Amino acid sequence: MSTIFNSAQAPKPVGLYPHARQVGNLLFLSGVGPRQAGSSDIPGVVLDEHGEIISYDIEAQCHSVFQNVSTILASAGADWMDLVDVTVFLTNMKDDFAIYNRIYAEYFSENLPCRTTVEINKLPTPIAIELKCIAALPVTSHK
Repeated sequence: MSTIFNSAQAPKPVGLYPHARQVGNLLFLSGVGPRQAGSSDIPGVVLDEHGEIISYDIEAQCHSVFQNVSTILASAGADWMDLVDVTVFLTNMKDDFAIYNRIYAEYFSENLPCRTTVEINKLPTPIAIELKCIAALPVTSHK
């Protein structure tokens, strides 16, 4: 048995998938990017007339994606301290890793989930970062 969670305060998924799905005491978040809820705006991104990235601010995207993860966790009754595994996808490891790593440390200073960071060629929308998270909820939780 599983429960699906979608948050009106988080950006709408770009495909047919929920924001999160709980199975037992595990909460699986679908890939979360930095888009703003209720729009297609991406903090810090400048696009040309063809929708291609001219420039982006990885710091703004990091803060936005962490906020989106927090929003989705809250919609399922979870929080940062419940995160046990985070997979991070970056489109430019060479230029963005140091900034992302510094900002990540600000958000996860008290909780140290397992983490994997990989560079990928492209994401489905013009973003530079996406997170895939797993949270472990208390076994006695009714979240």
